[in-house]
Formats: sequence, C-alpha cells, structure tokens
Amino acid sequence: MRIETRGLARRFGATEALHGIDLDIPSGRRIGLVGPNGSGKSTLLRILMGLLAHEGTVHVGGLEPRRQRMELAGRLAYVPQIAPGLAATVRELVTAIERLRGRDLRTLRDRCAALALRWEAIVDLPFRSLSGGMKQKLLVALALDSGADLIVLDEPTASLDAATRETFFRMFGELPPTTTSILCSHRLDEMRHLVDHVVSLEEGRVRFDGPAESYLRTRALSVLEAQLRDPAAADWLAGLGFLAGHAGWWRRTVDQDEKIDLLPRLAGALGERLDNLHVRDLESIAVEGAEAGE
Repeated sequence: MRIETRGLARRFGATEALHGIDLDIPSGRRIGLVGPNGSGKSTLLRILMGLLAHEGTVHVGGLEPRRQRMELAGRLAYVPQIAPGLAATVRELVTAIERLRGRDLRTLRDRCAALALRWEAIVDLPFRSLSGGMKQKLLVALALDSGADLIVLDEPTASLDAATRETFFRMFGELPPTTTSILCSHRLDEMRHLVDHVVSLEEGRVRFDGPAESYLRTRALSVLEAQLRDPAAADWLAGLGFLAGHAGWWRRTVDQDEKIDLLPRLAGALGERLDNLHVRDLESIAVEGAEAGE
C-alpha cells in the first residue's frame, strides 16, 4: 500500500487546511503522523481513506481513494480517535466486517482477552453502550485482526491503561512486514519504537518527511528531571544549565545528543545523592535549517 500524493490541498471555506502536500512513502512502512492540533493530520487521514474531496492527486495502493472508496475499504482498517455511536451490537458489527473482508475473525476473542476485554460480556451489547475504553479496545482488536493492507490508528492508546498499552505495542509489533500502518499521535515518546518513518505537519504543510531516526535526531527534544537527595549537589546541576523546581527537583530541556551525553554524567557524578531521574521526550518541529529526510 504505497502512499503517493502530489499537490494535495484541501480548503474549508476561507481556511486552507492542507497546502500542496507531496508524499511518496513505500509499502510496508510504519508511519508516525505527528504535529500540533490544527496542523492538518485528521484532514490528511480522511483524504487518504477517501472520506474527503481534495485538490491534487492521491494514490493509496494504486487506488484513488475518493473515486475507488469501496475497493480501498476492503483493504483498510481504521481506529478513530473518537469511536462512532453505532446502534448495532458487537456481534452484528463483527459479522458485517467479516462479510466485507471475506475473513473469519477467529482470533478476535483472543485479542480481546489479551486487551482485558471480556467477549462474553459485550458480544450482545450495542456498540454505543460500551465505555470509551471498551470501544477503543474492541476497535484496536478488530483492526489488528483484520488482515488489512493499510491500518490507520488515530491516537489508538488514548483510552487504554498502562498494561493494555503494553499489550497493544506487542500486538502492533507482530503485524506482517508488508502491512502499511499510520499511527497518528501527539505522544512522540510513546510511539517512537513503533515507527520507522515520520511525517510531521505544521499549519497544513509538511515540515518533515523521512526516516524516524533522522526526525528524532534533528527534531526531538527531551526533558531531563533530576531529584536530589543531597542539596550540596545543586551548584553542580546549576552549572550544567538545570533549573531548580520544588521538592529537590531540577529540570533541563535538551536535544538528543545532549541527552545521551548528560544521562551517564548525572548517574555517575551524583550517585547516591540522586533520589530520582526522569526522562520525558517532547516533539519540537521548529528547528531552523533542518531539511526533510536529513
């Protein structure tokens, strides 16, 4: 399912949501689609799935999504950020998907169980009556069990607890290498180990399109937070550019090279004087002079 766009644009009234998007992503890539709210991520996803008209050309797996929606639907699985309010029961929904795909979802119950979702408790309930977390788990299980050539996941872990997220990560990692996937998320730190290609949007324009490792090296920032047991080490941290907070915490934002350099220095120099050390990755797309794919 190669993804190709040329001059892709979409306008909503006076607002231009996408400005001349050009992409050429080979089949089988694990794509991370990132960007701030309002950057055009959802609009791009809806166009790739054939749900929105657009200017320019789009091909997904050789198909034109808007003109060949039904052909694409049989090869596509989608987990939206907000689940639809379907009146159909879970059993009816699964049966419809099986007929559409010509596929027996025989392992679906096992996936549901792994995601802490009891099949017997939900199978005859209307889908819209499920809790947000239960809907998310069922849709994730359906997508991963679908055998689809393209899987689109929009904030797939938003309603999942920590244990279930780990199960999702494992299941996602077991997808066939030929499956193309798009993970749309603002949690770069959570999805970095799941993707090998990043498309970053800002104000409807592509700011980065290339290997994930290049994006992380040139566009990602991290926050280092150290909690001191011994206040005497405060001057050393201040000399490294850390800023003091409350309860012994010190904080500094660094790029990836600085992170690799500072972590062993902190652990080695502070030793027992360190109560806690926390690393949190951020996304930074405003890096001057960084070209796409570098």
